[in-house]
Amino acid sequence: MSQSIPKTQKAVVFEKHGGPLIYKDIPVPTPGNDQILVNVKYSGVCHTDLHAWKGDWPLNTKLPLVGGHEGAGVVVAKGVNVTNFEIGDYAGIKWLNSSCLGCEYCMKSNESSCAKAVLSGYTHDGTFQQYATANAIHAAKIPKVANLAAVAPILCAGITVYKALKVADTNPGEWTAITGAGGGLGSLAIQYARAMGYRVLAIDTGAEKEKLCKKLGAEVFVDFRTTKDITKEIVDATNGGPHSVIHVAVAEAAITQSTIYVRPCGTIVLVGLPGGAYVKSEVFSHVTRSINIKGSYVGNRADTAEAIDFFNRGLVSSPYQIVGLSELESVFRKMQAGEVVGRYVLDTSK
Repeated sequence: MSQSIPKTQKAVVFEKHGGPLIYKDIPVPTPGNDQILVNVKYSGVCHTDLHAWKGDWPLNTKLPLVGGHEGAGVVVAKGVNVTNFEIGDYAGIKWLNSSCLGCEYCMKSNESSCAKAVLSGYTHDGTFQQYATANAIHAAKIPKVANLAAVAPILCAGITVYKALKVADTNPGEWTAITGAGGGLGSLAIQYARAMGYRVLAIDTGAEKEKLCKKLGAEVFVDFRTTKDITKEIVDATNGGPHSVIHVAVAEAAITQSTIYVRPCGTIVLVGLPGGAYVKSEVFSHVTRSINIKGSYVGNRADTAEAIDFFNRGLVSSPYQIVGLSELESVFRKMQAGEVVGRYVLDTSK
């Protein structure tokens, strides 16, 4: 096993959906033969964590549950079969905690579609605790020089938007529009898009988010609350409509709107998951303009390594604020009110 590991730890647990978020002592888990035990130093807070707590997705969670899936920390123990991590290494715990590795989807690098996928902070206790386990094959390698608080949001938000941009298959110099651009995922999507050579049109609302988006590299900001004609403004700004649209906003209306302003032959990529929402696209226009609508879930192991490499080279960074693990409930309240700019990162020691 390794260094001295406590028997108990601090965690935030809920026992029913929408119930109290209880900050309390729980046992430290023991890693299985193929797992690592990570002393989680920091964990990002994602909208998925909010959905897990509310229970508003058509996917059952385990209960009671420790949420969280953007955990960055230090390997303190490992199972007997683990060969790719050593004690003391930095590791990241992601949404995809493990998969079977042998099915059709895993063998084609689509591990997130595996029927036996295990999800951190959803079907497996996640990173809103001081010690958490992950399958070693799926855990992210983090270089020792990394700032663990800064890298935490990359482990879901960064990987997710990077994968979506790859799915969009946009060419350098072409326009991509990003909805919810001032939030945790959107602020990273802007940076990845710029690093990949795309021109960015950011869609969000408010002066603070406009300032952030432009600082991160968006050429154009469209405020969906104040614009009189969002379609005209976007089409005019991009000289014909964006070649791709990345939806990280959780708004059904925004998806429908994008089927009108996206460029002919362009691609709409769905990432955000508004509860109970549907994609609505007028069929005649959809066909005659040859637009594409795709879903993008989370990245595979190669996408993870690539997304972290952008971070390591200083090409992307997540605007974040650090608060204590015990303050998770207040973060969720701000998320529900749409008041989060960038990402909140929890310090598990507080």
